[in-house]
Amino acid sequence: MNTQDKQTRNGLNLAQMTGTIDALKSDPSLAQFEFRARNQWVSGGENYSTIQGFYGAGAEDESRTEPFVYTNGEPPVLLGDNEGANPVEFLLHALAGCVTTTTVLHAAARGIEIRKLSTELTGTIDVQGLLALDDSVAVGYESIRIAMDIEADCSDEELDDLLSFARDHSPVCSTVCKPVPVTVERVKHMRAVA
Repeated sequence: MNTQDKQTRNGLNLAQMTGTIDALKSDPSLAQFEFRARNQWVSGGENYSTIQGFYGAGAEDESRTEPFVYTNGEPPVLLGDNEGANPVEFLLHALAGCVTTTTVLHAAARGIEIRKLSTELTGTIDVQGLLALDDSVAVGYESIRIAMDIEADCSDEELDDLLSFARDHSPVCSTVCKPVPVTVERVKHMRAVA
């Protein structure tokens, strides 16, 4: 094992990870983050979101010089022109990314080297709820399945424990599994998304 391998695990800097954990233990207020997204409607089902600034580790972050821009759309069967993935597909993307990152992070903390990790998510939804055609039908996903193909240098039992832990500690998975309150309020003259 070369020096680089001892300094990183699963692509994560181990010294930086330890430093971050130590800083949070000594000052828990640094753990408070506020993430933000802005959205601008274009036409029909097309709109786009921009994500750039956030507050974390006790300060406003300035590391992103350009915003990330995501186009939301709908397929023709849902009255769109495939302008982009639709919002419920973006939710699957966010869930996949968060569960993957959480798995990699906690594997590194446990000394587990991941050789391969890929996921496939499947969500079932009945759009009668969205369209208010049947009040007995749930508006959102009825179920989501995450199939994870993972190879690591640990036993099957350790891997199962890691995946269970990652599911329980993924912020997006927690938000989906145990929904948080969401308020929608009308404001006037919001600054337009650039």
